[in-house]
Amino acid sequence: MAEVQLGDITVDVVFKDIKNVHLSVCPPDGKVKIAAPIRMNLDTIRVYAISKLAWIKQQQRKLREQARETPREYLNLESHYVWGQRYLLSIAYSENAVGVFLKHRKIVLRLPPDSDQEKKQIMLEAWYREILKQAAQPLIAKWASVLGVTVSKVFVQRMKTKWGSCNPKAQSIRLNSELAKKAPACLEYIVLHEMMHLLERHHNDRFMALMDSHMPNWRSQRDELNRAPLGYENWGAL
Repeated sequence: MAEVQLGDITVDVVFKDIKNVHLSVCPPDGKVKIAAPIRMNLDTIRVYAISKLAWIKQQQRKLREQARETPREYLNLESHYVWGQRYLLSIAYSENAVGVFLKHRKIVLRLPPDSDQEKKQIMLEAWYREILKQAAQPLIAKWASVLGVTVSKVFVQRMKTKWGSCNPKAQSIRLNSELAKKAPACLEYIVLHEMMHLLERHHNDRFMALMDSHMPNWRSQRDELNRAPLGYENWGAL
């Protein structure tokens, strides 16, 4: 581990067995991290970081300005979101028919009488993962056909810093379960974005051109995601 100082910004540098430099501005406070190839000189990394200084400050500003959800308490009539729409939570206790159901404008959470807040959270988050997986499968099939690529594995999980990721070598993609709370168009944008990395690994001009040709309005979907409230995280527990 090393550090590079850019004025009042400290950049944490980690050397890894990789070929390219990876720069991240991480929530919640905009901490800057660089993963660099093992043999890369620290002065070279400093020059690279300086070249990205304007982008770093822009990302830090976005993180400071972005709204965040308050901690969820999983109480009756608490607001939760599904596919961009607001629903009220309805807690029902039962020994039978345990599960999560949408009924009108409510998310009905039916669980055993002795269930605590943690159990409610576990059940609801599992439900979000499941509905996201179901919604993502036809989108993946659609874009696999259009792009001529194959997705071998799809993972859905809670991700703190990304909406999705792709492993081109393993032909796998990961999707943030929080996408189930956002508008469906946002999910399709992320699915296409990650699958596009099977054709082009880097966010270069070719990648942008491919996105433009297949989803001309992708920037508006990206901006909608950037404006959406971030899920609450107990960052102090990391």
